[in-house]
Amino acid sequence: MSYIIVICILGLLGIGFYCLLITRNLLKLVVALQVLVKGAMLAVLFAGCLVDNMEVAQSMALTIIVADTIVAVIGLAMAIQVRQITNTSNIRSISTLRK
Repeated sequence: MSYIIVICILGLLGIGFYCLLITRNLLKLVVALQVLVKGAMLAVLFAGCLVDNMEVAQSMALTIIVADTIVAVIGLAMAIQVRQITNTSNIRSISTLRK
């Protein structure tokens, strides 16, 4: 049963890293980070289950959820602002901007 959880963790982490590498859209980057963090949170919970300390693992997972939500809200707000100012969400076109 535990190998299924490990496969899910590695799958989520792999999908998250792959999406971070290939996407050039700011909104898709935020979603890729969300997938990556969910895999890390699942790994923390699985590690807590393995060492029979689920209380600490659950409190760490709750902290990860709160921090991840804050990062997602700020990232989405910044992506929307950049989209309104530059009329694009493409990272390559944004990186050529100079002030």
